Amino acid sequence: MDMQNELEGKVAIVTGSARNIGRATAEELAHAGAALVINSVQAKDLCEEVAEGIRAKGGKAIPFMADVRDPDAVNAMAAAAIKEFGGIDIMIHNAAVRSNISFEDMSWETFRDSVEISINGCFHLAKSVVPSMKQRGGGCIIGVGGMSSLRGSAGRSHVMAGKMGLNAFIRGLALDLAKHNIRANQVVVGSFDTVREGNPSSASTQDVQSMRRDDTIPLGRLGHPQDMANLIRFVAGPAASYMTGQTIHSNGGAYMNL
Repeated sequence: MDMQNELEGKVAIVTGSARNIGRATAEELAHAGAALVINSVQAKDLCEEVAEGIRAKGGKAIPFMADVRDPDAVNAMAAAAIKEFGGIDIMIHNAAVRSNISFEDMSWETFRDSVEISINGCFHLAKSVVPSMKQRGGGCIIGVGGMSSLRGSAGRSHVMAGKMGLNAFIRGLALDLAKHNIRANQVVVGSFDTVREGNPSSASTQDVQSMRRDDTIPLGRLGHPQDMANLIRFVAGPAASYMTGQTIHSNGGAYMNL
């Protein structure tokens, strides 16, 4: 198996791929030979930057702005992928709400948005890509979850609800779609060094520096977007062809330190 171009001829949609883990994932899948749809709900300039960077290296990519909560927008994105590249083989649902807010201060809209993006968004995406995957003889769906949804974290009840629902939905897809050779798995992010929207300095604060030395992470460091991109490339590729319905962690061992 040629692991340098194992995704040659494949087409992937990566939601939330303007920055951080989503961007690293899109770039890694392109490096493996896949054609990419770069997606965000509002970061148009960044999406175009990612797509241009992939094309500059000889890859194929288009940006597409779409809110995953809107089925019409999601269907339009899938249609654009099919028109541009001929079909869809891989769907990575990385878009999510990642804010911290206590339950007492949380609005219904904040809670609702997290659930709608993680769960409803994956539903709309799956509905839009599965017909093409069936026509092409199979495919791969990957949901990106968070360790806090399993371990628990104050101020994250809305995120935890959305990601646990996504995890259950992914397992349901794995069972329902296996007959079509469509695999569905969830990868789970631990503590990663990323920049959150609206807080561009968050990746370089003293808090992050101290977290790098946090002894709750056995490997002794925060994760990097490339760590998750490497895992997603493996799960999406032929080396994981017998893997479905699984939840795979990347957290430096932190999940063991409950």
